[in-house]
Amino acid sequence: MVSSDEVSRDRAGHVCPHFHGAVELIGRRWSGAILYALARSGRLRFAELNECVPGMSDRLLSARLRELESAGLVSREVHSGPGVRVSYSLTAKGDALKPAIGSVEDWARRWHKA
Repeated sequence: MVSSDEVSRDRAGHVCPHFHGAVELIGRRWSGAILYALARSGRLRFAELNECVPGMSDRLLSARLRELESAGLVSREVHSGPGVRVSYSLTAKGDALKPAIGSVEDWARRWHKA
């Protein structure tokens, strides 16, 4: 965690490349909502995720899930049997975002009126 003193000692106006990359990844349209749903609900099937995040097309949900999976935040599990079922959950790396997701939710409830 970076303290405000460390930020002020950094070059003024320069954004940490690690922070910038992370914000670009999780800040993409719908990505934060997908991560939020998985953080709150645990393992979800595609249709359940689609219900949790209304207004998102199947195609976009699929694309975002692939991106989050490639980044190591989301795990995809295929369940065999009659009718293939696929479920998604957070990886350990994605699970480490839970405190940040909770902090953003707290901030949003206080400052951002839906």
